[in-house]
Amino acid sequence: MLFFAIGLATLQIASFSRLRAVFPAGMTIADVPVSGLTRQTSAQRLLETYNLPVELRYKENIIHLDPSVVGFELDLESMLAAADLERTRTPFWLAFWDYLWGRAATGAEIPLRASYSEERLRIYLAEDLAPRYNEPPSAPVPVAGSVEFQPGELGTELDVERSIFPIENALLSTQQRVVTLPLGRSLPPRPSLENLGILMRQTIGLAEFEGLIGVYMLDLQTTNEIHFAYQQGIEYPVEPVDIAFTTASIIKIPILISTYRHIDEVPDAETASLIEKTIIESGNESADWLMQRVIDANRAPLAVTEDLQALGLENTFLAGHFYLGAPVLDLFTTPANSRADVYTNPDVYNQTTPSEMGMLLADLYQCAQTGGGALTAVFPTEITQTECDTMIVYLTQNKMPSLLEAGIPEGTQIAHKHGWVTNDGIINLIGDAGLIFTSGGDYVLVIFMYHPDQLIWDSSSSLVGQLSRAVYNYFNLPTTQ
Repeated sequence: MLFFAIGLATLQIASFSRLRAVFPAGMTIADVPVSGLTRQTSAQRLLETYNLPVELRYKENIIHLDPSVVGFELDLESMLAAADLERTRTPFWLAFWDYLWGRAATGAEIPLRASYSEERLRIYLAEDLAPRYNEPPSAPVPVAGSVEFQPGELGTELDVERSIFPIENALLSTQQRVVTLPLGRSLPPRPSLENLGILMRQTIGLAEFEGLIGVYMLDLQTTNEIHFAYQQGIEYPVEPVDIAFTTASIIKIPILISTYRHIDEVPDAETASLIEKTIIESGNESADWLMQRVIDANRAPLAVTEDLQALGLENTFLAGHFYLGAPVLDLFTTPANSRADVYTNPDVYNQTTPSEMGMLLADLYQCAQTGGGALTAVFPTEITQTECDTMIVYLTQNKMPSLLEAGIPEGTQIAHKHGWVTNDGIINLIGDAGLIFTSGGDYVLVIFMYHPDQLIWDSSSSLVGQLSRAVYNYFNLPTTQ
C-alpha cells in the first residue's frame, strides 16, 4: 500500500508538473488565449496574431499595411515574464494540493505591451499612400463663347493626422484590424489670372467691339492684377505708362477723398447733403459747391490734383470746375497723355488711367479694412479708417443697373462710380470703376471705353457687364460636389 501510494503520488506530481509547465486555463496574453500552451508556443501565436496586416480602406481601394513598415514590435519578453509570474505565483505544493482536490488554477489576463513609430506611420501615409490614392481636383474651365465657367470637381485627399489614431488602435487589436481611412475634400484650384485675361480679350473680340478698351483688375487678397488695353485685336502696352482717358464723373471719387481730408469724421448737414448729391446723384453743380465749401473757394480742383499727386498718381488730375464755361486752372502734361501711339482725346479738365483709378480704390479699401495703406500714410492725421469706410458706403449707394453692376448677382455689394462723355448727344467715352465685395474674394475692376466716332450704349454697356461677369465668375467659381 505504501509503495502504491508513493507511486500514485509520483504519477500525480509528474502530471501536475507537466500541467504547471504550460499556461493555465483561461489565461490570455494581449487578448490572445494561451491556455495549455508553452512559453515558446505562446510567443509564436502572439507573433502570428499581431503580425497580420492591418487592412486600410481608401474608398474602394484596399491596402494591406505590414506592421513592420511602421516599426511595430511586441515586447514578448516582458509579457511572457508577466505570464510566468502569474503561472508560478502560487507555491508548488499549495498549487499541487489544489490540483489534487480538483481546484483548477484560473489564468490571468496579461495586457499588451508593444510599440510602434508614429513618425514612420505618418511618413508612410503622407509619402507613400496619399500620393498613390489621392484624387486631385479639376479646375473650372471657361465655357467656349461665354463668360461662364464649367464647374470644377472637388478632389479627395487623405487626412493623415486623423488617420493616426484609428490605425494605432488597429495595430494594437486582435479583432478590429480594418480601418476606413478618413478623407477630406480638396477645392479645385482657381484658373490662372492669365486665363482670365485671355477670356476677357476673347469676350471683347466676340463682341466685335471696334473702340479702345482699357481694363484694370486687382485681386485685393493677393495683389495680383490684370491690366491691358485692347482694340480690334491690337494690344497696346500699358507698362510702364498707362493710357489716358477722360475721367468724367469718376473724378468724383478723388473729390470725395479730398473732401474727407478737409473735414472731421462727421460732416455737417449741408456738407453731407452735398456729398450725397455728388456721389449718389452724380450732380456736377453739387460737386462744385462741395469743393468750394470744404476744400478751397477758388482753386479746389487743383487742391484735389495735389492730393492725387501726393499719393503718387501722376496721370490723374482735375483742372477746373464742372460748371459751363469754367476756366481751365492749369494745363497738365502727363506721361499718359503724352503717348504718341494711342490717343483717346482726353479732356483737359480731368483725366486718369485705368490703373491709377484702380490703385486709388485699392488704397481706399485698405484704409477701410485695416486703417493702413497710402491714404493714412500720406495724410496720417486727416483721413481715418472710419472716414474711409464712410466713403465706401457712399459709393455703394451709387446705383447703376448697367455697366459693372450688370455683371454681378443682385445683392452683391459694389462701391463704384461711373461716367460717360457725350458730344452733341453722341457718346464717345464710357467708364466705370468699382470695388466689388464677394464671398469668393474682393477685387477692384476699372473699365474705360473710347471710340472717336460713337459708342453705342446698348452694346458697349453690355460688353462692360460681360467683362464684369467674367471677373465675378472667376472669383466665385462653381464646383461639382
